[in-house]
Amino acid sequence: MGAMDIRFCTTADGVRIAYTVSGRADGSPLIWIPEWVSHLELIEHHPAFRAGHDAFRERFRLIRYDKRGTGLSDRGFDDFSLDARLLDLEAVVSDLKLRRLSLFGSSEAGPLAMAYAARWPGRVSRLVLCGTCARPMNTPAAEALVTLVRAEWGLASDTLMSIFSPDATAAERQQWLRFSRAAATREEAALMLEANINTDVRAYLPNIKAPTLVLHARGDRAIPFEHGREVAGGIRGARLVPLDSHNHIPNPDEMVDIVRIASAFLLGEDTTPEVAPARPGGRAGAPVAVMFTDVEGSSALTERLGDARARGLLRVHERVTRDALRAHGGAEVKATGDGFMASFPSVAAGLACAVAIQRALATHNAAADEPVRVRIGVNAGEPIAEGSDLFGSAVNLAARIAAHAGAGEIVVSNVVRELCSGKGFLFADRGEFLPKGFDEPVRLFEVRWQEEELPANTAEPPPAHRQDPPRHGQ
Repeated sequence: MGAMDIRFCTTADGVRIAYTVSGRADGSPLIWIPEWVSHLELIEHHPAFRAGHDAFRERFRLIRYDKRGTGLSDRGFDDFSLDARLLDLEAVVSDLKLRRLSLFGSSEAGPLAMAYAARWPGRVSRLVLCGTCARPMNTPAAEALVTLVRAEWGLASDTLMSIFSPDATAAERQQWLRFSRAAATREEAALMLEANINTDVRAYLPNIKAPTLVLHARGDRAIPFEHGREVAGGIRGARLVPLDSHNHIPNPDEMVDIVRIASAFLLGEDTTPEVAPARPGGRAGAPVAVMFTDVEGSSALTERLGDARARGLLRVHERVTRDALRAHGGAEVKATGDGFMASFPSVAAGLACAVAIQRALATHNAAADEPVRVRIGVNAGEPIAEGSDLFGSAVNLAARIAAHAGAGEIVVSNVVRELCSGKGFLFADRGEFLPKGFDEPVRLFEVRWQEEELPANTAEPPPAHRQDPPRHGQ
């Protein structure tokens, strides 16, 4: 790469932003949004970022910039909110008169990329997110890092490198320290880090229309892998590709691999396996039903009856559940010893299966010395498939609902009730419930399986004739 061509544009609030354009003049525009601290010139001396930039330049018109308070852009600010950072990106796009573009956002840049894609859906053609999150990460540990950055930039930089790149050598840590000090003052760095850990873009996820690829290192210590799952689970049609690494800042080889996967996706050449939203056997766009079963008091059963007799009761649950899954087109995702996780391409099929399980167990219990009492929770959504497992908020909520149910009950989310309206099921309103890990309450309904006969071996129940009104006080 020859001499760098630095250009400047001005934001709507009067901030001068430095940016550069390189790579193929005829390539499609790709904006690499800057991470926490940046410096257009000095970042080229970092082996991993230089490798990533060079690889993108071979196939794209690569656009990079320094956000306010960093690098070659205007300094001396105290507002690093999401809206302020969006003004920086808007100014670059406007100055280049871009009508369509792709975005690459890793770490802190991810939430900004998600917000921009949601606000301007007609402008963003494709979106790549790497090692990022959508929810605030303002834990005590993160807040302590903000304090450390503000108090001692050098020690903080070394501490952060041990988290970002655990295998970094002493020389690489010194290089990062020099880069960090040149890229931003410690006060600006602390303010930016503080803004980052409090940023919440979850409300934007359903509004992202651009095809999206989410890459995340399995062993990332800065932003754990579960955050990548949550991001991919919240964006319709997004793909999640796990990376076999523990580095938040990739090493040069890892960066080249990331750019290779990202480039193929951005150019429509993507053949990366794994991780499309899971719709087992269903049509594209159809919600998947996720069901959890759980034998109530299994630990107490073992204490009271001994291992052998308790295991016999658990086998009854296993046999009944697997028979019902086969009859209703369900897929066993995993067995937990005293419960199952299963998925269905049809929400009505999932509910019919849950009813079949409770009825079969009721028949067994009527003649048994020891009853097998099971609680069941069902939710619907678009989980993320990774191998044979499912992840995402739809799965988490189904598990929370099952834990909230009582013995012999089937409890479902409101979305399940709505999708099964007119299909013969009876529901009783159980009121709102705030699941652990969720910000908003969910209205739950109990399925009245004892009161209406359904065909024993069908994935779709008969037409509905009635629905119970809500029960007061629930």
